[in-house]
Amino acid sequence: MTVSRVLRNRGDVSETTRERVLEAARNLGYVPNKIAGALASQRVNLVGVIIPSLSNMVFPEVMTGISDVLEDTGLQPVVGVTNYLPEREESVLYEMLSWRPSGVILAGLEHSEASHAMLAQAGVPIVEIMDIDGTPVDSAVGISHRRAGRQMAEAIIAAGYRRIAFLGTQMPNDHRAKKRLEGFEEALAKAGLALVDQEFYSGGSALLKGREMTEAVLRRSPDVDFLYYSNDMIGAGGLLYCLDAGIDVPGKVGLAGFNGVELLAGLPRRLATMDACRLEIGRAAAEIISGKHPGVIGGEVIELTPTIDLGDTIRKA
Repeated sequence: MTVSRVLRNRGDVSETTRERVLEAARNLGYVPNKIAGALASQRVNLVGVIIPSLSNMVFPEVMTGISDVLEDTGLQPVVGVTNYLPEREESVLYEMLSWRPSGVILAGLEHSEASHAMLAQAGVPIVEIMDIDGTPVDSAVGISHRRAGRQMAEAIIAAGYRRIAFLGTQMPNDHRAKKRLEGFEEALAKAGLALVDQEFYSGGSALLKGREMTEAVLRRSPDVDFLYYSNDMIGAGGLLYCLDAGIDVPGKVGLAGFNGVELLAGLPRRLATMDACRLEIGRAAAEIISGKHPGVIGGEVIELTPTIDLGDTIRKA
């Protein structure tokens, strides 16, 4: 019974006894059978984490926050990747839920009817992350991307830019980038402005894409005075293109991205951006799943507040 309590991290066992049991288990190479334990509880100690991409630099920091919180809970995160495809999310979610996890954390609020039905019937805590512009199945932790887009537009307008272009990914399935663009255009319209050009691409975020898109926009619309990118990776590529081409940044052309990734620290100039609160989102989601978040019992929407960093690529107003 004592060995069982130690291995299941349950019950009151002295630290000395606990260490003796764990040392014996290590020496024997013993790994407990979690499936057998799950037969009685109808749950395994896994937390399904479903994200759209492993190549996107946004999600490792989210995973760090989740892992940090779950470290001493006995819960283990297991990751599935959807590649921004609704049908892929259905498949990953089906497999995850078939293991009867202790909870599910997944990116975004938009899901197919089948995925939404599975989430609603899961019977475990569900936390949708990164976005709060919508109605969650259970709990949600994130930022308002529409508000983020509006705030960036307001900062750009306040700095005196007027001929503004947008560069980003194709958005049928990147709902958060789409919401930022909607908020951005709302703020432009309120100031009597509209985007003068747009450039889209499909595929992962990349420096090369940013360079190519920036060149295309500036050749097509040479009087553009600001480039707003859907993420920092293509924004960094755009900045490198402008510097190589001898374009005065931020005097002639200003630039801004989104996400606040650490990559920016290594650029010749700091790209203006907005922090997406990734680490905090991961931590808060894991706290809800593990019961660590004070006062949260399910069904809450936790909105975090991103901050703008004007960097060196927006004129000081």
